[in-house]
Amino acid sequence: METRVALIGIIFEDKENAERINRILHQYEAHIVGRMGVPNIQQHIQVISVVLDAPEDVISSVSGKLGMLK
Repeated sequence: METRVALIGIIFEDKENAERINRILHQYEAHIVGRMGVPNIQQHIQVISVVLDAPEDVISSVSGKLGMLK
């Protein structure tokens, strides 16, 4: 099956979302190449970059699930 490399950027304020995000990412761990989290304490936001190597439908599924979070 053909795969693509994709970068998903996640920005959130509510730290309670971290657990929800981690659960979603854990479901797709086989496709995750790398992940980096950076807290921006001054602006009270969290930034996570996720690199995937996955089929397009998996990339869409991950980004769709993450997009439904507040």
